[in-house]
Amino acid sequence: MASKHSIACIALDGTKVLIAHRLPVGQMGDRWEFPGGKVEGDESCELAIIREMQEEFGITVTVGPHIANAQFMHNGETVALDCYRITVPHDGIAVPYTLTEHSEYRWADISEIENLSFVDSDLLLYPQVASYVKTQAGNA
Repeated sequence: MASKHSIACIALDGTKVLIAHRLPVGQMGDRWEFPGGKVEGDESCELAIIREMQEEFGITVTVGPHIANAQFMHNGETVALDCYRITVPHDGIAVPYTLTEHSEYRWADISEIENLSFVDSDLLLYPQVASYVKTQAGNA
């Protein structure tokens, strides 16, 4: 059983997903990631997503379906990582998001992610996320 729990968020625009560039601090600093963070205490994944997106991007999101999961080791502890589709209130272009944990964000085509310096844990989610994004784009 995982001793810690994290969440990752997928905001979609066709085959483009919202990704964020971490500040150059910490073990995974200066790398790209799907937005998200840690689930705190007895918080649900949905509440953690809403809180993290408010704290890190200054937006209120709607949480959609669970689309991927993985487990990884971090500092000797097993971390469960769950990935959810989210809906953002706007694309952050005309009205920029307010960043607290990232230096920048952008909408990247799902196929670009394999070629970016992405955090290891999110790369574990990538095959499931890419499949989901392609399925959703096919249904659009």
